[in-house]
This record gives sequence, structure tokens and C-alpha cells, in this order.
Amino acid sequence: MPDISILTQRANSFASPKSTQPTNSLVITQIPRTFFQPSIINALRDHFATYGEINQWVPIASFCRIILVYYAEEAAEVAKNACDPLILALPHRIPTVLRVYRSEPNPIFSPSSPTADENLLRPPPIEKNFLISPPGSPPIGWEQIREEPPNATPLADDLIAALHKLKLQERRSSREVLLEPEEGVGVGVYVEDCDMNDDDDAEGVDWEYGCPSPARLRWKPIATAMPPMRVR
Repeated sequence: MPDISILTQRANSFASPKSTQPTNSLVITQIPRTFFQPSIINALRDHFATYGEINQWVPIASFCRIILVYYAEEAAEVAKNACDPLILALPHRIPTVLRVYRSEPNPIFSPSSPTADENLLRPPPIEKNFLISPPGSPPIGWEQIREEPPNATPLADDLIAALHKLKLQERRSSREVLLEPEEGVGVGVYVEDCDMNDDDDAEGVDWEYGCPSPARLRWKPIATAMPPMRVR
């Protein structure tokens, strides 16, 4: 363990105002990230523990600070007045000056306190615990069940029956009858080829797929009257 020296240095410029709100929490700032190692962090904790019993000691390397919560507000005030600023000297390094600030009060966590777990993140209920990944431990008596295979029927039975009815029943000239209502009441489905001409022999026409049909090539639009125009 390296020889770590912790010195306190008080100055009039850091005098505490008399109208500050009492708090049990302090924030130690300006800590280099290289100092977040067990030997240095434990030495700082032992130093601040001399001012009172510590309830929470939370080093946060990403923010280069430590959150310190005392059991008593008086201990936090004494540590603030005695340790701001705080000089941390390590062998073969330039002394580092740390600042200690008051923070918002924090609740006291105690293992025997019934309300301690209310401030912690709890797992979801058992009914929803298996929706997270990875799932939590299964309840007592839980057994793995065999899952059913995927649905082999892509369509419902009533929809398949309706599609079977849409088959060609008879051909009437250019109209194909797929579904005709009984006794003229109901819904009828008919398919009619608008390009087919009864006078032409469609089977004798050489037509290539992808080209316009011969009937469409013979179609000509009917001339219509122009809409009225405003005369200027």
C-alpha cells in the first residue's frame, strides 16, 4: 500500500456561510480518475470516518467524485469545515487539491429499516418476470412444458371454404361465373374480359406476353366535347 498523506488546509475564502441548510451529505470533487483504486479510496474513507459514522460511501469514477452520507448532520458539517480544501499527497506525484461541498440530504439506509427496500429497484412480479432477458429464477414447482408446433394452417377454415367457392362454375361468352346467388338473391361474383371481342378469333392471334393485347391496340378513344372556356 503506498504512503498516502491527507492534509487539511482551511482558508478564510472557504468560510462556511451561516445560513446554509443542514445536510448529512457531502460531495468530494476534483478527484483524478487514476486515484479510484482501493488503496486511495479506502484511505479517504478512513479519513472522513474520523469526523463521524458514515452511512453511505459512493465513489463515482466517471464523474471524478465521491458521495458521502453521514448518519448525523453535525458530522457532515464538521467534515465540510475541516476538509475543504483537502490536499492528497502521493509518493512521486504532485499533491492534488480536492474540494468538499454540501449536497442534498439523503435518506439513511439501515439493514434493519423496513423502508430500506422501498428506495431500491425491485424485480418485476413473477407473472412478468419471464418477459425479461435473461429471465429470473423460476418459482418453486415450475416445470418446463413442451411447446406446440407452429401453425400449419395459413388461413382460417371459413376463409378457405369461401375461396373454394370462387371457382369457375361456367363461362358465358366473355363472362366467367365464379359465384352466382341462388334464386337471384345474394352476392354474385363475375369476371369479364373487357379486351375480348366476340367477332374476333382470339385463338388465332399471335400475342406475346408483355406486349399490349391486339384488342387494346385496336381501341380508339371516343372524341368528346371540350369543356367551356372563358373568353378574355
